[in-house]
Amino acid sequence: MIAEKNFVHPYIPNSEPAVKKEMLDFLGMESSEDIYKEIPDELRFKGEMDLPGPILSEARLQRHVEELLLKNRSAKDTLCFLGGGTWNHYVPAVCDTIGARDEFLTAYVGETYSDHGKFQALFETASMIGELTGFNAAGNPTYDWANAAAIACRMACRTAGRQEVVLPGNMSPSRMKVVNNYLKPEISVKVAAFDEKTGRLDIESLKGLLTDKTAVVYFENPNYLGAIETEAREIIRLAKDAGALAIAGVDPSALGVLEAPGVMGADYAVGDYQPLGLHMGFGGSLSGFICTKDEERFVAEYPLLLFGLTDTVEEGEYGFGEVYFERTSYASREKGKDFIGTTTALHGIVAGVYMALMGPKGFDELGRGIMMRSTYAKKKLGGIGGVSIPLEGVSYCDFIVNFDNTGKTVEEVNAALLQNGIFGGRDISGDFPVFGQSALYSITEMHSKEDIDKLVSAVQAVCNG
Repeated sequence: MIAEKNFVHPYIPNSEPAVKKEMLDFLGMESSEDIYKEIPDELRFKGEMDLPGPILSEARLQRHVEELLLKNRSAKDTLCFLGGGTWNHYVPAVCDTIGARDEFLTAYVGETYSDHGKFQALFETASMIGELTGFNAAGNPTYDWANAAAIACRMACRTAGRQEVVLPGNMSPSRMKVVNNYLKPEISVKVAAFDEKTGRLDIESLKGLLTDKTAVVYFENPNYLGAIETEAREIIRLAKDAGALAIAGVDPSALGVLEAPGVMGADYAVGDYQPLGLHMGFGGSLSGFICTKDEERFVAEYPLLLFGLTDTVEEGEYGFGEVYFERTSYASREKGKDFIGTTTALHGIVAGVYMALMGPKGFDELGRGIMMRSTYAKKKLGGIGGVSIPLEGVSYCDFIVNFDNTGKTVEEVNAALLQNGIFGGRDISGDFPVFGQSALYSITEMHSKEDIDKLVSAVQAVCNG
């Protein structure tokens, strides 16, 4: 054990004895123990924790961490067909390069004194996601799609002056949990059923749930089960006829081939920037967005920072800055519309780089390529004995594969596929028992015909071998 007074930890700031003493002197304390004296003695741990000592060599520490990471299986060394919220899309090198620049990496949040281009970068991101979704107002990035949907539901309740939300039964179960928790306790939630043959929202079920208390209807397109909501305009119309608002949850990578929610008449669009230049990594990297019409009744309810364009003191010159700042919790904690923190603005900047790089034609080619690949994969997998594709209709990148007639569970199939270097689909048998032993598979631009054929051969060997 190294004596505390003589030890300068290389990875803990201000651990040098003279610096520590200066800090303690300023606070009027004798030792760091004085900081914790308010904690009752019975709540304090006695003795030493059973932890290994620090690795003081940076090279040895790096090697140790890398050895731990090598125990993981990633989409780089394993063919990945997982989706349902985090997808294996291609990340152009320029996204990593710009995202790692010091002026963004160290100053992606904060006030004007730390602005080294981030205000403009986030303004450009907001402009482009607005163009993709068909809206002309967009907030700063928030935590993820679930958080964005939850915030938008609360925004809509304040705007509509009502306290009831309708959610779709075909949305991500984890996303639904977040929204439900976020709306407690004063906002009630109803769940509309979905058609088990198509995976799409059941219009009759939705009609039966709408009342004069409904503030907003939330739906997803494409939805979690992979189905494209072909009656999206009808969903929006029904919400409007009931005096409610409509929120569309979208995968932004699909908006090169699907109609923008703003064009269809929705009041909000929410989703995740992850498909736009952000790497997969232990459930991330996630970053939610919210877009609305540029009307005061919508903009006034944003809890997020908004960045806008304005004139400067120099004639003909423009600058970028925060818009309507007083409505946020940064301006007034007790009067803020909601609470937000640092969240994921850096991810938003990277997504802006991706959108600028792709352009309209790039998004069109991306969407068409994914849909062609997923159509091919569904056809080939559906041709395997005992394997079926239970949902009718067109899908985007995600789709359900059922294994009931093979006599195997999804868990057994996935375990066998992993032995062949393949991550199989996400097991949804627990969340959606109506589909039996089914998994949610995802196809992206990362998958070649050879990759899909390898999956089909492996599934056939597992199920019929």
